[in-house]
Amino acid sequence: MSLRLVLADDEAPTARVMSLALAKQGFDVEVCYNGEEALNSILQSPPDVLVTDIEMPVMTGQELCEELQKRLPERTFPIYVITGVTDLVHRKWTREIQDLFFLEKPVSIRRLTQELEQRLRS
Repeated sequence: MSLRLVLADDEAPTARVMSLALAKQGFDVEVCYNGEEALNSILQSPPDVLVTDIEMPVMTGQELCEELQKRLPERTFPIYVITGVTDLVHRKWTREIQDLFFLEKPVSIRRLTQELEQRLRS
């Protein structure tokens, strides 16, 4: 049985490469190109994990995480946020969100899959 992963990233080439690599690792990947698409998908069928970019149109990754915290306070799946922002001051909003982890850009597929394997399959 494969684990369902929602990948939210507005950059189609990046999303495509990540999606293919994660699928090779056995994940069932659904790509969403903004936070609103990801939110709608997750509300219909919660995934085993969410991987999201921060800067996206329509709804940012931050807004997505905050909305999930409001709507699914008992959420059991981890959220991985891919960001180029390394300043901890800009990450204050994450304090209220459970099971949220940062991966700094550029993130390697190998590092991402190692993180996911360690957290989800242990």
